[in-house]
Amino acid sequence: MRSTRRALATLVAAAMLVSWAGPADAEPARSIAWAPCEDNPEGDCGTLNVPLDWSKPRGPRIDVAVARHRASDPARRVGVLMVDPGGPGGSAAAFALSRLFSPEIRTRFDIVGLDSRGTGNSLPIRCADLMTNPPSSYPADAAAFDTLLSFNRGVLEKCRARSGPIFDHADSATVTQDMDAVRRALGERKISYFGLSYGTVFGQLYAEKFGGHLRAMVLDSVVDHSADASRFVGDRAVASDDSFAEFVKWCDRTESCSLHGQDVYQAWEAALVRADGEPLGRERLIYSMYLSLRDPDWNWSARLIAGAGTTARAAATLDFTPNYESVRLTSVCQDFSLRIKNFQEYSRMRAEELRLSSIMHGSPLGHDEAVACAGVPGAPANPPHRLNIPDAPKILVINAKHDPTTPYEWAANIHRMAPRNTALLTYEGWGHITYPRSDCTRGGVDAYLLDLKVPAGSCPAVSP
Repeated sequence: MRSTRRALATLVAAAMLVSWAGPADAEPARSIAWAPCEDNPEGDCGTLNVPLDWSKPRGPRIDVAVARHRASDPARRVGVLMVDPGGPGGSAAAFALSRLFSPEIRTRFDIVGLDSRGTGNSLPIRCADLMTNPPSSYPADAAAFDTLLSFNRGVLEKCRARSGPIFDHADSATVTQDMDAVRRALGERKISYFGLSYGTVFGQLYAEKFGGHLRAMVLDSVVDHSADASRFVGDRAVASDDSFAEFVKWCDRTESCSLHGQDVYQAWEAALVRADGEPLGRERLIYSMYLSLRDPDWNWSARLIAGAGTTARAAATLDFTPNYESVRLTSVCQDFSLRIKNFQEYSRMRAEELRLSSIMHGSPLGHDEAVACAGVPGAPANPPHRLNIPDAPKILVINAKHDPTTPYEWAANIHRMAPRNTALLTYEGWGHITYPRSDCTRGGVDAYLLDLKVPAGSCPAVSP
């Protein structure tokens, strides 16, 4: 995959020179400059020229990276399946060439991935080095909060200066305009779409604006774009405790669990107390536990509490999200109304987290994303709102019942907001990202994408 990314990078760099050298009022490009991906003979890598600001189509232009895995049986080709792995920060171009999808999907669809702005090889925003040695994201008083706010504002200023104009034009609504430009460039009247996690935000917005161009859509592990700041943080806090409770049930019934026969809740509290004696100990331990619940890896969760595990996993990043901390400033902070202004607002948010989540003491992901957006000026460019998709076909929404990252309640709410245009497939098990969990989840999604057959309402849990 590294060679694929190098090929994409070379194409983007060359195309950028042409893009910015042209007149500001040049007409939009209508085709993608394809070339073989260096390390994947089945893959095509390319770029598409689009406006920097879609409200100014004759203004400056940029190039975004695209990759394609062509249907291996052209005679049975269904069409284009556009995909995104979420994050934010994941390379959809690399994801399109991955092996996540079943052989039948790869046989019958052209799988296409567009690196969303700021990610992969679409003008990547890279500012992680500006975030070294940050103050705690759990400020204890007004002075500590002011220190955090000052740090955030410094990062924003330096990252914007480094990144250039793309920094202020990378919200999800803008990305969906790029997605439809890809559709047009491919000459497709309609496309299908498969979005994971944060990629479901792109999906919701595309269905709202371009629903008539959709054949089918799968939203797997939903980030609810209608969530206000309270739900964005609070729903995840509840989901984190729910996932921990599921782990405890497993440990109580499983003799191989290293905490079997013990009071797991009591052992967890003791582990937190032990961690308090180490720098960032409690924060790191909670985040490590959160990661194990997201997988889930319950044996490791038990070892972590017992002290036999390691919290080094807390530094891990998702396979497709190497740029997450940078890109969330231009996506999450512009897609949701997360603007904590002072310590009083922070204290109210934190108190509600602790009220809703007495075990995990909140969701480290929800908390950190909210705090990272403190200091971002102005209203979000793409504010949350109630889903409105009257022109969309029946969309398949799929989510695990016990997902600490994207709470099941978010998927259920998407279905409640658009009952005519959505179908909810519930995986009765655990973890984040549902499609590959079982034959039922994979088979249900594949049948829907291939034949537009809406699957039954639930899939049984499979022991992790």
